[in-house]
Amino acid sequence: MSSTNKQKKNRIIITVLGPDKVGLISGVAKILSKNNINILDISQSILQEFLAMILVADMERSYIDVSSLKKELEVKGEELGVRIDTQHEDVFNYMHRI
Repeated sequence: MSSTNKQKKNRIIITVLGPDKVGLISGVAKILSKNNINILDISQSILQEFLAMILVADMERSYIDVSSLKKELEVKGEELGVRIDTQHEDVFNYMHRI
């Protein structure tokens, strides 16, 4: 398997939706860092007082599975008052194909 395919196989998509406030990006980034997950790309938009963020990350060197990470990020989202969803890239692509 080529390194490009291997990297894609381990990618996840994280979305954050909710009221914008200090500490949102930091809260997500700390969990990813703690679990040895590398952020590959991040985009965010602020619409009035609401944040919409999408993040692509690589789990190749992580020791946590996607399901456990999803639960950890959901708890952080509840603490911060936002919704955080986590999916493997293949699932995300399948759900959003035209």
